Amino acid sequence: MNDPYRVLGVSPAASLEVLTSARRRLALTLHPDVGGDPAAMQALNAAYDEAVRRLDRPQVPAPALPADPTPAASSPSPAPTRFHGLQFDQPSFTIDVLPVEAFEALLIVATWMGEVLVDDPPYLLEVFLHDPAPCWCRLDLVPDAGATTVSLIVAGVDGDPTPDPERVRDEWVANLNRL
Repeated sequence: MNDPYRVLGVSPAASLEVLTSARRRLALTLHPDVGGDPAAMQALNAAYDEAVRRLDRPQVPAPALPADPTPAASSPSPAPTRFHGLQFDQPSFTIDVLPVEAFEALLIVATWMGEVLVDDPPYLLEVFLHDPAPCWCRLDLVPDAGATTVSLIVAGVDGDPTPDPERVRDEWVANLNRL
């Protein structure tokens, strides 16, 4: 695959939200559950994964940061604002219910594990996790033959290291099993 952006139909400058939206839009016709071709869906998923990986590895040099990147004392920041070191665990795990029910369960668990940043039912959930380590976590839910496949992306925040995505996945699964 030479150009994941062409497969997704987006610009190379597309944000994570634009990439995810394009993937969802195309999955509506390419997914085997709606009569699409499994190979085409796999190609779409591979293109999405590669485009998201490239978000963390810009092709052009980033502008230099100021010598002291900390914010001024007069403007406190209530939540982390910079993510780094995106790591993927896709597909992460499957829940044997439809996306609406899976989303509700994940939303409950998210409140146990951290703070919900974005909830776009039933396909997207972003959380600032406190456990197993402080990090940003994005969960993408995809219908999968009467179940839901949950793909997980994690990133470190404000200089903290990015936790192992398998460890984060295992924490989600353990908490879901508590329900």
